[in-house]
Amino acid sequence: MTWNQAIFEVINLRSFSSVWYWIVLAVTWSSVSHYVMGVPYDLIQRARRDLSGQAYLDVLDLVRINVNRVLHISKTAGMVLIAFSCFVLTSLALMGFYYDAELAQAIFLIALPLTGVGILSIATARKLYDVDPEGEALFKMLFRHRLWTQIIGMIAIFFTAMYGMYQNLDLIRHL
Repeated sequence: MTWNQAIFEVINLRSFSSVWYWIVLAVTWSSVSHYVMGVPYDLIQRARRDLSGQAYLDVLDLVRINVNRVLHISKTAGMVLIAFSCFVLTSLALMGFYYDAELAQAIFLIALPLTGVGILSIATARKLYDVDPEGEALFKMLFRHRLWTQIIGMIAIFFTAMYGMYQNLDLIRHL
């Protein structure tokens, strides 16, 4: 066995049949939906219960910091990020679906919906900056952002699972 064969046996490029891909997919969407505009969801829940406590002040600070950070990045490097994201997504789509590279398909099916969440985060950051809500209005905006993030995640996981099952059944059919 050559070293090339050994490496490709250890690193299986058949992504949809690998348990590691599905673990990465689950952890990715779990993390994305847990952090709402950079604020842990459990901290938001604690702050909502006690609007005069330290948790509420922490949420206000974290939201302010992350909103300013997202808006600064979008203003200074927004066009470059858009161009780079379009290049990467197009490259992954071409390699995956035109040249039939399953690893590129798998990465594309994670990256495309995450791009949508990034756009949603920029829109929410702009709204939070313009409105500067406090109390229940802030929590309502954060919960709405989390809800839409979870909806995007559920659709992405469903579509990825259906496509992955199709790929695996197609592989079995060709054996």
